[in-house]
Parts: sequence; structure tokens; C-alpha cells
Amino acid sequence: MSRTLLAATLALALPTFAAAETLTLYTSQPNADAQKTVDAFEAANPDIDVEWVRDGTTKLMARVAAEMEAGQPQADVLLIADTVTLEGLAQEGKLAAHKSPEAAAYDASLYSADGYYYSTKLITTGIVYNTGAEMVPTSWADLAKPEMANLVAMPSPLYSGAALIHLATLTGTEGLGWEYYEALAANNTRAEGGNGGTFKAVAAGEKPYGVLVDFLAIRAKADGSPVDFVIPSEGVSYVTEPVAIMAGTKNMDAATKFVDFLLSEAGQNLVVDMGYIPARNGVDSPEGFPARADINLMAFDPASALANADANKERFAKVFGIQ
Repeated sequence: MSRTLLAATLALALPTFAAAETLTLYTSQPNADAQKTVDAFEAANPDIDVEWVRDGTTKLMARVAAEMEAGQPQADVLLIADTVTLEGLAQEGKLAAHKSPEAAAYDASLYSADGYYYSTKLITTGIVYNTGAEMVPTSWADLAKPEMANLVAMPSPLYSGAALIHLATLTGTEGLGWEYYEALAANNTRAEGGNGGTFKAVAAGEKPYGVLVDFLAIRAKADGSPVDFVIPSEGVSYVTEPVAIMAGTKNMDAATKFVDFLLSEAGQNLVVDMGYIPARNGVDSPEGFPARADINLMAFDPASALANADANKERFAKVFGIQ
């Protein structure tokens, strides 16, 4: 047998393996959560390798913009903090539409009607209070009562994305509005920094009451911190760590599988394991967190929040006397 014929025969006899598809993910998840997400997806999709880049949402968006400007986009999928940022990208034509079959298990308010982005979890903002405080607030309105003067802390919407969404939500709610924020300012409510600073002030008793994202208070309570968390009677504002596919991706099949996995029951149980409230209906919340069905989500329009973001920041600074 000639060498050429032998080589051809051996080539036919050897098994062939398709090269794994590579998906590039840009995410603002904490590193440990991002690794868990990628590991779980790759275990469910062994033919797809995920390369991921982690940074804050603002820095990731700057990176995406720079790569697009250079004509060298790298990300296939985004998994970032809020829907407002993704709404902006969708309006600019930078996201690909995908009608996920998993969307039927979600409230319509939690994803783009055109399929440009989908919420993957709920990080709600409610009221935290020190258990040594004299009274337990039950509503947002309680924080603006005269007797709350000098007793309340909250993150600044000039610093925190969740606080900016909270501002857009409450100022757009009948019975609250900008009058509510004016009352908070008149009460000398401390509005500065992010959620971490607010939590420390309440846990230390420096400010008995605060406006805070749920997991910081609930996890700290479980660890013995003297705090508790209240879902106000009017409801809660929320951010949702949405996922989206970049327009022009060369890995659309892998990208849609990634989105569908995050929205599936398996993906949502992963969210619960990480200690967050799932966005999908019918999935139990982590121990100590309110049940998904018991959470009243306040009305929120990402497009309106995007359009009014700069004006809201400017008006907030004026109301609170921030230069």
C-alpha cells in the first residue's frame, strides 16, 4: 500500500471532533458569580467555551464603545447591571433581537418586547432599619414624615445606578413624585455615596433608617447584624442584571443558547444559589428573602428613565443642594 493511500485510509478511520465554539461575555457580575455562571453554562453546553471579561457597567460600556469605534467589537453577549443601559444600546441598533421561548415564564415588564434584553434576577430597593430604632416604617411615605428628620440615609443617584433607577421609579409614581424627594431633602436626609455606605450607617446606628438594596440587608441580618428589611406598601424599585446579544455577533447560535440558559429554570436556580431573588415566576427565593409572588414591583419604564436620566440627576442635585 502506498504511503498516500495509507494516510488517506488512516484519516478516514480516525474520529473527527468539531472545534468548540467560543462565546465572549462582558459582565458586571462579581467575579465569583460570573465564574459560577460560566461553569454552569459550559457544563450544560460542552460544545461552547466562554471567555469572559468582568468590570463595572460604566467601564464595560466605555470599552464596548471604543471597540465599536475601532471597528473591532469583541463581546457577543452582555450581562450587566440595568435595563436602562441596554435600552440605550437597543435604540442605537447595537443589540440583536432574540425571542426566547423562556420569556413566557416572566412578567412582560422584565424584558424587551422586541427581544433585545431579558432580566435575569431581581435586586430590589426597599427600606432597611436598625432593630434598635423606635418605630418600623412600612411605606416610602414614612421616611418623609417630619419625625424622620436627620434619621434617614440613602445612596445618591449621582453615584449609584440603582439609586438613579429608584429615583426615576418613585418620582414617576402617583402620590410620591418629586414632592417626595423635596420632603426628604427638607428632612435633611443624607444622600451620598452608594449602598455600602448607607448600610454601614444603619448597621452602626448612625442613621436608624435607610434606603437599600435587598441582599445587603438580608444577608447581613442572617450574619447577625442588627438590621431588618422592609418591602414598602407602595412596592419596590428594582434592577435586574439583564442579558443581551450584541448586534453583528458571529456566534448567534451560542449567544441565544446562553440567553435561554440564564432564563431557564436551571439558570434561575443558579441565581437563587448565588443569593438573589429570581426573575422567573415559579422559582423560590433564597432562604430569608421575600417570595417572588409577594414582591410588588413598582411601575418602571426603561425608555423613559433613559430619556430623563440627565434631567433627573440635575433636578436631584438642585433639590439636595449639591454643587
